[in-house]
Amino acid sequence: MKKKILMMMCAGIGLVSCGGNEQKENPLLQEFNTPFQTPPFNEIELTNFKPAFEKAISENTKEINAIVSTKEAPTFENTIVALNNSGKMLDRIERVFSTLKANMSNDELMDISKEITPILTSHYDNISMNDELFGRIKTVYDNRNDLNLDALSIRTIEKYYNSYKRKGAGLNSEQKEELKKLNSKLAMLSLTFGENLLKDTKAYKLIIENEEDLEGLPESVCKSSAEDAKSADLDGKWLFTVDKPSMLPFLQYSSKRELRKDIYNAYYNRGINDNNNNNTQAVNEIINLNIRKANLLGFNSYASYLIDNNMAKTPEKVYELMLELWRPALKQAKKELIDLQKLASKDNVTIEAWDWWYYAEKLRSEKYNFDEEEMRPYLSVDNVRDGMFYVANKLYGITLERRSDIQTYHEDVETYEVKESDGSHLGILYLDYFPRESKEGGAWCEEIRPYDWNGEDEIFPLVTITGNFSKPVGDKPALLSFDDTETMFHEFGHALHSLFSRGKYSKVCGTIPLDMVELPSQVMENWASEPEVMKVYALNYKTGEVMPDDMIAKIGEITKFNQGWATTEHVAAALLDMDWYTREKAEENIDVLAFEKSCMEKYGLIKEINPRYRTTFFKHIFCDGYSAGYYVYTWAALLDSDAFSAFKESGDIFNPEIAKKFRKNVLSEGGYDEGMVQYLKFRGEEPSVKPLMRKRGFIK
Repeated sequence: MKKKILMMMCAGIGLVSCGGNEQKENPLLQEFNTPFQTPPFNEIELTNFKPAFEKAISENTKEINAIVSTKEAPTFENTIVALNNSGKMLDRIERVFSTLKANMSNDELMDISKEITPILTSHYDNISMNDELFGRIKTVYDNRNDLNLDALSIRTIEKYYNSYKRKGAGLNSEQKEELKKLNSKLAMLSLTFGENLLKDTKAYKLIIENEEDLEGLPESVCKSSAEDAKSADLDGKWLFTVDKPSMLPFLQYSSKRELRKDIYNAYYNRGINDNNNNNTQAVNEIINLNIRKANLLGFNSYASYLIDNNMAKTPEKVYELMLELWRPALKQAKKELIDLQKLASKDNVTIEAWDWWYYAEKLRSEKYNFDEEEMRPYLSVDNVRDGMFYVANKLYGITLERRSDIQTYHEDVETYEVKESDGSHLGILYLDYFPRESKEGGAWCEEIRPYDWNGEDEIFPLVTITGNFSKPVGDKPALLSFDDTETMFHEFGHALHSLFSRGKYSKVCGTIPLDMVELPSQVMENWASEPEVMKVYALNYKTGEVMPDDMIAKIGEITKFNQGWATTEHVAAALLDMDWYTREKAEENIDVLAFEKSCMEKYGLIKEINPRYRTTFFKHIFCDGYSAGYYVYTWAALLDSDAFSAFKESGDIFNPEIAKKFRKNVLSEGGYDEGMVQYLKFRGEEPSVKPLMRKRGFIK
């Protein structure tokens, strides 16, 4: 997916030969002799991965064979616990590989991925569709209430049984073979989709040679683009790409409308151009194969299959929430368009999609006397990081201590030891802020190692937060927008979930429904804009002065600004996702553009707004496990608005009792029961949509 990096790293993966005895010398196959058993990134060479995967798959196969070949009758210990404890080596290697593929990729890593993906898919299918193994699981499941087990053990049995059923364990041999073929094809198509998207993303460059074409752009944006140009051997020029940290400021501030149109269309047409990176065929195949897969597993549509395992339970429930937000959001967006058009008419411009950011920024500045560039000096990466650490300390008592003795995959990565209020160890956090050619776009949180329990000792998590924020320029540190600030808090919320998750068994430890996954992250965003919090972290990087009260107040005021557009473009993408995956019949040569058009016309989307993601670059739903699941951000928004209102209503945004209940019932034990049951344990009542509507300005 990434362009080839000729020098693997100036800091990161070393160049270590595997030598003769792989078992002895391959660092991936050894106990990590490092602080907290963190991956020895400096010792790992790409040639280590293939033999490591082969060895780990072999070991995992032996573990499964040992479970099914025992003469003893199936019990919780010899079947469920043994299954829970299997595959640890393989999981460890996969997680290290995934981290590098997302953050330090090159052609060689992608070749390994293409080679190993079908092998891994086949391996896991062979386990999940193993008749003897499922027979033992079913025996334990059928007798679970007579085994004198605690509630958590019984839930673990039920989760394993249902998981294997959903993966095809109940099918006949012919159906299993078909499902294996479908899974193999889907895994490779997902890789193809992602690789095509990355190539199309990296292919576009807006190179500005005439300084007049920078009109309207803030000085910081110009300097950053000049630095990017210099790095690309384009000294004396300015470089913009369709990566969002580069593109969005251009759309927001550039007065050159044709250039805004050019960069926007390059972004929006990714994966649908007349080149080798076109994703329309991959979309066709993925959609049709998933329909076949859902039908094989007893569901009318792939959406029905996936959502059955979520809090929402049915596609109908998802549509109900989406449309409940869609109607007021679209109504508000149309009002916003009228205001924007008044401004644009002064320039003899009729608003198009690529104009919205520009005129929204003008209107925001005019309406609130607000200039986001004036805010950036108060939002350095370091200060925002310290702000989110402060919130975690106030809520949960934890502290984060910088470490210099932990190996990382790149010199930019910071590491922190996370400690409980009593000083005991909780885990390690890696922070990777800045974009590079070898890194995927966007921001995410990932577990290099999840929390585990080996029967005697706790094994604490290793968690990464990755972003693509603007780099430091000259003598200025990396300065963030407020959106970037919220993104950092968001990903830190995911990290806290990983760090706090507890449980003896992986099926219940940290394993919550997909439409609850974004609750821990999105609820953290609420603290970012609280005046009490901002006065702690929003400090001018030059003077150390706190952000002025009037500027902090404006942040609170502008949170409802442009929310019609923001909600509409987001929900439009969720509806597009749902419409794709609620299809019940396979159809050859689906016209992707025609489908999108009819979908948006059905819901009445105005032409000045496009869905946040077009089908051909909708990585969430074709690569990242959010198929029929993009709605979860909105579902979680309902939960997080309701959850934060509990703190606000108490009069203390750091209310210790509420924080304790949230940590226990959502962050630590969220997988111990059904999602809504756990939420009710925290909140005491079902979530209301009113806090979300009020937060977005749709009701008072």
